[in-house]
Amino acid sequence: MARIDPALAAARTAVRADLADLGPDDLVLVACSGGPDSLALAAAVAHEARRVGRSVRSRGYAVRAGAVVVDHGLQPGSDAVAERAAQQCRALGLDPVVVREAVVVGTGDGAEGAARAARYAALEAVAQETGATTVLLGHTLDDQAEQVLLGLARGSGARSLGGMPARRGRYRRPLLGLRRAQTAAACVASGLEPWHDPTNDPDAVHGGPVPLRSAVRGRLLPVLTEVLGPGAVEALARSADQLRDDAAVLDAQAADLLTRALPDPGTTVAEDGPAGDGAALVLDVAPLAAAPAALRRRALREAALRVGCPPGTTTARHVDALDALVVRWRGQGEVHLPADVRATRDCGRLFLRPSVTGPRHPAPHPEE
Repeated sequence: MARIDPALAAARTAVRADLADLGPDDLVLVACSGGPDSLALAAAVAHEARRVGRSVRSRGYAVRAGAVVVDHGLQPGSDAVAERAAQQCRALGLDPVVVREAVVVGTGDGAEGAARAARYAALEAVAQETGATTVLLGHTLDDQAEQVLLGLARGSGARSLGGMPARRGRYRRPLLGLRRAQTAAACVASGLEPWHDPTNDPDAVHGGPVPLRSAVRGRLLPVLTEVLGPGAVEALARSADQLRDDAAVLDAQAADLLTRALPDPGTTVAEDGPAGDGAALVLDVAPLAAAPAALRRRALREAALRVGCPPGTTTARHVDALDALVVRWRGQGEVHLPADVRATRDCGRLFLRPSVTGPRHPAPHPEE
C-alpha cells in the first residue's frame, strides 16, 4: 500500500476526529476561501466524510459534506477567486457548494473586524438556508498564535488571550493542532493549487496600510521563532488552551454573580432609569461590590453586552468605568458605553440603559 504523505495524513486524522460524532442526517459545510488552509480542510473532509459518522461500521453511514465560499469583493478579481475555490470543492465531491457573493462589509471595528463580521454573517445565513448542523473553519496553530499575540497587543484579558476554541456552537476548527506548513504540504500531496492572498504578505502590500494580522504573520512571528526557538508558536497555543480553560470557569462564576445581582434573580429586570428615560437592566450594587474583582468585572462586561454593547468594542476602559460606579462611587455622573449604552448609579442600584435604536441582545461572535 502506498505511503500517505504525513501532512495529508495529519489533516485527515484531525478531520476524522471532528466528524466522528456526526451522522448521515448531518450536513457539514467547509468554509473555503481557496487558500491553503481551507483547501486542505476541504480535501480532508471530502475524503473522510464518506468514511466516518455515528455507527458507520455497522450501518454504512457517512456524513454529508458541502462547502460555502464567501466573496467579500474587496480585491480585484475576487469573484474569479471565489468561483475557482467553488470549482475545486465541487471537483473534490463536496455538495452542495454555495458561493455567497457581494457580501457588504461595513466600517465598524476596523476593516479586518468588519470583514470578519460580514464573513460569519454569510456563513450563518448559508448554514441556516441549507440546514447545515456544522461549519468547519480552516484555522491552524499559526492562526491561534497570531490571535494570542494580537490579544496581548490590545492588553486583553484571559478570554481574548484564550484564542479560538476548537468548537463553539455549530463552528468547529479541526486543524487547530496543525501548522500552516502542514496544510500547504497537504495541498501539494492532494494535487491542489491553492490561492495565496497577497494581503497575507506584508512586503507585497504597496500603497496602503498593511493589515495588522498580516504584519504579525509575516514579521512578528518569524522574529519570535528566531529569538525564542522553533517551539514558540506551539507555546503560545498551549498558553491559549490554559487561559481558555481558566476563563470558562471564571465566566461561569461571573454569570452566577450577575444572576444574584438582579433584583429578581434569574430574570432581566426592565425598569426606568433614575431620569425615567427608558428601560434599563437594573443590578444591585451590594453583591457586585462584595465579589472578587475578576468575577465582578466579568459580570459587568456581560451586563453591558446584554443591553447592546458590541463585544469587539467593549474594552477594559469601559469595564473600568462601570467598575468605578460599583466600588469607587463618589457621585460621578453617567458613563457612556459603546453603541450609545448609558450606565448610572442611584439608590444602591446600577442602571444600564440600551440605545433606543441599538440591538438589545447581540449574538456572540464565533471568533473573538
